[in-house]
Amino acid sequence: MSDRTSASLWVVYQMNRKFCCSLLSVSVLALAGCATGQNYKPNVYRGGQVNQQQSAKTIQIIALSPVQVEVDNTKGQQAAMIGGAVLGAVIGGVLGNQSRNTGAGIALGGLAGGAGGSLVSNTVMVEGVSITYQDGTHTMNSVQVGRLCEYKQGAAVMISSAPGETRIQPNNEVPCPKE
Repeated sequence: MSDRTSASLWVVYQMNRKFCCSLLSVSVLALAGCATGQNYKPNVYRGGQVNQQQSAKTIQIIALSPVQVEVDNTKGQQAAMIGGAVLGAVIGGVLGNQSRNTGAGIALGGLAGGAGGSLVSNTVMVEGVSITYQDGTHTMNSVQVGRLCEYKQGAAVMISSAPGETRIQPNNEVPCPKE
């Protein structure tokens, strides 16, 4: 093989390697499946809570403020690690095949992809609302996952299916702007 052909193959190999590494990085982030916190919203119910009697009462919301709520993202982190490892192994196999070392490429690619996926946090911050409300003669506060625009001062319904649980239902009939 001529020096010119070897140099051309080396350039193609380097370009493929950079492309595959970039693809791996982007893919791991895309596979992260970050939690949205939607399952923690007060108007979301689990199967066991459907068709069950729950305590409900009317409260008066007297103050609202935006907050951040930390929610679990363990499933997103695990998906990113598995997806990153699989994708890394595939890319590693392709790169390893070009250098006649497929097994090592697959192993190293899988490890790199899995390590990249482990960079995804096991918790994420989502939008929430701190709601101060009047319940009879008591002033109380509860934090709900949701958007500030879903609530307003005034009457609201609070549902409780367990002691200490406060599911203050959104009371603003004006829809929030699209995100």
